[in-house]
Amino acid sequence: MYFNGSWDAKFDPLYTKINTFHLINGGSVQTNFMASSEKQFIAVYDGFKVLKLPYKQGQDFRQFSFFIFLPDASNALPNLSMKMSSEPDFINRHIPTKKVLVGNFRIPKFKISMGIEFSKIFKNLGLVLPFTITGDLSEMVDSLEARQYYVSQIVHKCFIEVNEVGTEAAAASAAILRAGCAPPIGKPIDFVADHPFLFLIRDDRSGVVLFMGYLLDNLQSSS
Repeated sequence: MYFNGSWDAKFDPLYTKINTFHLINGGSVQTNFMASSEKQFIAVYDGFKVLKLPYKQGQDFRQFSFFIFLPDASNALPNLSMKMSSEPDFINRHIPTKKVLVGNFRIPKFKISMGIEFSKIFKNLGLVLPFTITGDLSEMVDSLEARQYYVSQIVHKCFIEVNEVGTEAAAASAAILRAGCAPPIGKPIDFVADHPFLFLIRDDRSGVVLFMGYLLDNLQSSS
């Protein structure tokens, strides 16, 4: 899977400044934050805010957007993540639908690259046969020697970069209605993503989530 999208409204690099990103453990790191004074799609809920950054629409009917689910507290990401995974249709019920005036608006530039080897996990769950020479993958492999094949590793790798222009993301594997509190009309909303948050890329028309991950800091991230 590969995704490369440009923001519908790009960020001006002149406004990108180094600022503090607060960590869950109470520490902090310095990183580049993008800023804007333009209206943004933001929804405010009890304990967290949601930002929607649309991408330019391509030649087909699909419309993609980047979302940040930002907890109010710097150590509240685990609770927000648990809430998201336990409540059906959580994402679709918390999508911003209107642009609002912004006050202090900053989101970090970041780049994540990681890989996970799943073979041991699958074996511990009892899926052992495909990893043995007697696994017989003849119905999956179009080859006369298919019976000699077996799975040696199952690897998932992903990459995502967010900057002033847009987002580039890739992932590959071998072997994702509670109403928001509408802010008073005309009152600017602050959205400062200076602590751990959850992000995702979503097809707005179908609701399908292409990529999802956490930004814990600009050195240690999970996706």
